[in-house]
Amino acid sequence: MAHTTVSAAHVQECIVECDSCHDVCVETIGYGLAAGGRLADAAHLTLLMDCAQICQTAADFMLRGSTLHTSTCRTCAEVCEACARSCERLDSPEMRTCADACRRCAESCRAMAG
Repeated sequence: MAHTTVSAAHVQECIVECDSCHDVCVETIGYGLAAGGRLADAAHLTLLMDCAQICQTAADFMLRGSTLHTSTCRTCAEVCEACARSCERLDSPEMRTCADACRRCAESCRAMAG
């Protein structure tokens, strides 16, 4: 498998997208909990938690220059895409904002993973 060189700027951009997605997912969890289950079920809230956690993990791997960041970013992209699809099924501005953040993070992480 050929590896491409990734610029420091791209790494920084991906870290920012991961951090942003993490924050939006955590905010959306709060929104879902406040709705008392009327909007988001337990499976969706769990997926939001998974997404927030993998985004934080991917950012941490990149921040410390781990040689395993490509694997983490690949997984992050997969989880972010799943979370975006789940958020899109729920009709609210908060869920659309979350889906958008997840899609941006997934795109950036896919590029990092090569």
